[in-house]
Amino acid sequence: MQHRIIVLGAGYTGAVAAGRLARRLHRDDVAITLVNAEPDFVERVRMHQLAVGQDLTPRPFSEMFRDTGVALKLAKVTAVDVDRRTVTVTAASERPVSGEPASGEPASEELEYDTLVYALGSGWNDGGVPGVAEHAHEIAGRPGALRLRERLAGLDAGQPVVVVGGGLTGLEAVTEIAEARPDLDVALAAGGGLGDWLSPRGRRHLRKVTDRLGITVHEHTEVTSVAADHVTVADGTSIPAAVTVWTTGFAVHPIARASALEVTDTGRILVDGTMRSLSHPDVYAVGDAALATGPGGKPLRMSCASGVPMAWQAADAIAARLTGGKLPKVSIRYFNQCVSLGRGEGLIQYVTADDRAVDAALTGRLAARYKELVCKGAAWGVAHPVLGPARRRRVVQAPASAHASVEAAA
Repeated sequence: MQHRIIVLGAGYTGAVAAGRLARRLHRDDVAITLVNAEPDFVERVRMHQLAVGQDLTPRPFSEMFRDTGVALKLAKVTAVDVDRRTVTVTAASERPVSGEPASGEPASEELEYDTLVYALGSGWNDGGVPGVAEHAHEIAGRPGALRLRERLAGLDAGQPVVVVGGGLTGLEAVTEIAEARPDLDVALAAGGGLGDWLSPRGRRHLRKVTDRLGITVHEHTEVTSVAADHVTVADGTSIPAAVTVWTTGFAVHPIARASALEVTDTGRILVDGTMRSLSHPDVYAVGDAALATGPGGKPLRMSCASGVPMAWQAADAIAARLTGGKLPKVSIRYFNQCVSLGRGEGLIQYVTADDRAVDAALTGRLAARYKELVCKGAAWGVAHPVLGPARRRRVVQAPASAHASVEAAA
C-alpha cells in the first residue's frame, strides 16, 4: 500500500515541497497529490508588475509536473480534519484564473492522507480598518493584481494613487506604479520612517529613488479609514486617492485555525525544526502558514526567502522519517533582502542571519538585475521540480495508523 502524501497549495513552498518529495521517495512507495485552486503557478513576488500591465510567463502545472509522479488535483481546499486525516475539497475551474467565479455548483470530495503538507499560504490583511475591504485594492494574489491592473489602466492623468504600507510589498508596488504611470500623482503612506529597517546606505538610496519618481512620502502615518476617493489618517487629515492599494501585511488562510491543529493567535501553525506540527506529527506546515523559528529564536518572517528553505526542510524530514534516513538539521537563515524599485532600480540590503540590516547594500541597476535573477531562479526551481540527480529511496515505514506510530518513526 502506497503512503499517501497530500500537499495543500502550490505556491512557491507547496510546489517546491511536492517536487522535492518526488525526488526523494521511490514512486512505487508513495502517492503524492498536489492540491491547488489554480491551474498554473503564480509568481507572487511579481504581482506589482502584473498590476501595472506587464505580462508574466505562463507556467502551467500540467507541464511542470508531467512525468514526475506528482498528481495535480485542481480544487479548492474547504476543510481539514486532522483527527480523521482527511481534506475536503471542491472542484476548481480548469481555465486560468481571471478573477471571475466558475459557473455552477462545485462538487465536493474528501481526500485521505497519511502525511499532510500544509502550504496554503496567506492573503491580504485589511487589518479591520474601516473601508479597506470595500474600497482598497490588494496585490497579494493574481485576482487582486488583475483588478488593480484594470483600475489603473482606467485612470486619467493627474489622478491620485495612494499605497498604504511601507514594507517590502508597499515599496515595490509604489515604485512600480510611479515608474509605469509617471502621469499619476503617486503617494506612499508608511506607518514608520521610510525604509527605517534598512541600513543608512539603503535608506539614502530608497529616498533618492522615491524623489526621482516623484512619489510623495507620508512617514509615520497611520491610515484609519478608506473611502472611495480618499484615505483618512490618525490626525484627521484626508489624502486624496482615486485608487488605494493596501499592503500593510498578510493574513494566513483561516482553515488551519478551524482545525484541531495548534496555531498562534494569528492562525499560523506551530512547528518544530523539521516543520512538523507540534500537535499533529503527521502534518507538516511550510511558508506563511507556519510559525517556525530561525537564528536567535526569532520567528521567520512571511517571505519566499524563508518559505522555500522551509519546504526543503519539510520534504527532507518526511523522506528521512519514511525511509529511515537521517533527519535534516539545517538552520534556516537570511542573507539579504531583495527589493525591486521599478524595472531599472533595485536595492539589495545585506542582513545578519536573523534578518537585521548591516552596513553593506547593493543599489542601482546592478541591484535590479540581481533581484531579477533571484525571481527567475525561484520560478525556475518551481518549474523544474525533479531536475538534477534524484535520490529516490524506498519507504521502510508502514503508513501511520495513528499519531503515535508516526512519532515512533522519528
